[in-house]
Amino acid sequence: MSGSTGTRTHLQDTDIAVVGAGPTGLLLAGDLAAAGHRVTLIERREPGRSHLTRAFGVHTRTLELLDTRGLADPLVDTGTRLTDLRLFGGLSLRLDRARSRFPYLLVTPQYELERLLEERAREAGAHLVHSTELTGLAQDSGGVTLRLRRTDGSSPPGGSTLRAAYAVGADGRRSAVRRALGQPFPGVSLVRSMVLADVRLLEEPGQLLTVRGFRDAFAFIAPFGDGYHRVFAWEREQDRPDDAPVDLAEVRDTVWQAHGTDYGMYDARWLSRFHCDERQVPQYRTGRVFLAGDAAHVHSPAGGQGMNTGLQDAANLGWKLGAALTGAAGSEALLDSYHEERHPVGARVLRGSGALIRMATASGPVGVARRTAATTLLSGLPPLRRRAVARLNGLDVRYPAPRGAHRLVGQRAEDVPLHDGRRLHEMLRRGRFVLVTPEGAREDAAPGVVLAHWEDPARRDQWLVRPDGYLAWAADSATARPPLVPGGRLPA
Repeated sequence: MSGSTGTRTHLQDTDIAVVGAGPTGLLLAGDLAAAGHRVTLIERREPGRSHLTRAFGVHTRTLELLDTRGLADPLVDTGTRLTDLRLFGGLSLRLDRARSRFPYLLVTPQYELERLLEERAREAGAHLVHSTELTGLAQDSGGVTLRLRRTDGSSPPGGSTLRAAYAVGADGRRSAVRRALGQPFPGVSLVRSMVLADVRLLEEPGQLLTVRGFRDAFAFIAPFGDGYHRVFAWEREQDRPDDAPVDLAEVRDTVWQAHGTDYGMYDARWLSRFHCDERQVPQYRTGRVFLAGDAAHVHSPAGGQGMNTGLQDAANLGWKLGAALTGAAGSEALLDSYHEERHPVGARVLRGSGALIRMATASGPVGVARRTAATTLLSGLPPLRRRAVARLNGLDVRYPAPRGAHRLVGQRAEDVPLHDGRRLHEMLRRGRFVLVTPEGAREDAAPGVVLAHWEDPARRDQWLVRPDGYLAWAADSATARPPLVPGGRLPA
């Protein structure tokens, strides 16, 4: 699976070629460009942002990752904060108890996030190539050659091939990169003929986010904050192909069956029909080529996990590719760890979102009884509810730790206050490892490592935090020596 690492050469047109300029590709391109690497981002869509988008929710952990890039606060200003999710008529999941600056689900259109990510990527120096698609690729020990063409069939201005040290497919569920690699995409279709609409409502639902099902229909409704609401709706009898037309009357009828009202729905700015699959590639890495986001895993829209999982893929992969490009020792194992860490997370999201959609579409006395039993159990057991919320908002992700490692290694680092008045997430905006120690325990750090001190003078422990915000090392003693990091050794 592994290929040789390599540094940039004059034979390469770019260090990293990223195919797909959705949120996953844009975050990755911005990270690598901000670190000083040459990045080419290839997108088959024409320039300009569409106001039509499936993704709508940004979870707590994703907002934290955006905060480490200075993007969370401006994004929050574009949307609506949901702190309490009520599902299936009675189950309440409180989001406002998370230990985070962002204890809520942010409902905002995907195009708002793409706008911020694209501005960042361009300002950092990433080269965006629109109206261009991948037709094939080949890799060798020195890099990857991508074959390209314009969507009108002509040759791109820069030529029909692009040479890169590494390539990443972030080009969605129909990924051309995945097909070029010959990677299978095993899985199943969960629900056919789900309709999606952005509409205005004369009557506001009683809750900010509303999910209800009755007999053979269910519907999900959430506000964007701009006067429109996002609606996902499904009716068992409406089994039509994805390209079958959708009209507002069908959406109204399905919502009425599930909710007992259509809330005076009118003025649809977008109507679409789709089916949701549950699929995942067996390998996220094939030599010098990586898959991320929907190119690597797709699942139901239940829980709003898709875009969030892809963004977290990108945050995990970006700093590892950066280390490999600098020729850091141990780069091959580091690149392999992308699959080792993110594939289990993707598999878990598939299971969780699949369980939610199966609960929502349950039918018959047995299916409804199981859903009722599950929601009753969660409602009566606060620890289970807290676990469900942590899984939903991404705060419970923990990566494997070496044998004998400190108990904190692999888990998310909370955004702790520091002695100079800043927060840990602000220090992570440099895209480097951050070593947090007691003041006076250490006064310098090796290149590639940012030194910080606890705000609390009584703390004597140490944290070494990876660029993606997870703990690489920890110690209970102020005198313990941190380990090697990609790019150099910390001082003793």
